Amino acid sequence: MTEGEKAHPVLLYDGVCGLCNRTVQLVIKRDRSEVFRFAALQGALGHRILERHGANPSDLDTFYVVLDFNAALPIEAEQNETLLARSDAMSFVLCELGGVWRLLGGLFRLLPQTTRDWMYNLVAHRRYRVFGRYDSCPLPSEKDRRRFLDV
Repeated sequence: MTEGEKAHPVLLYDGVCGLCNRTVQLVIKRDRSEVFRFAALQGALGHRILERHGANPSDLDTFYVVLDFNAALPIEAEQNETLLARSDAMSFVLCELGGVWRLLGGLFRLLPQTTRDWMYNLVAHRRYRVFGRYDSCPLPSEKDRRRFLDV
């Protein structure tokens, strides 16, 4: 990454979750500037990032966004990255997508953190039952594959 170049935010998601995969597809469709990159929580990259931040890599109920991730550095290198989780990650993504999504994300951020995370957890704990589960992480389309860091 060159000086002055902004790092792409990385979405860490449950690769076998139907809701999570639909969310990734929505972000790909709405992210016209191709700002976001993606990695499954089940992958080696997701594990290493979470371990570096003291998060449990086996906790698949959480959606994360990694800010200031520099893929050019070794994964173990000291970085100035930030890990957003649950409702903070979701509201960040919505705000970055712009338009009506930015409005929804901004309104969501007005709620107290405990209320937002309670709502997030309510959906997260039921997501497999409602949205289904894949046997393995679906492969992205050829067109979008370059945005996935662990494929």
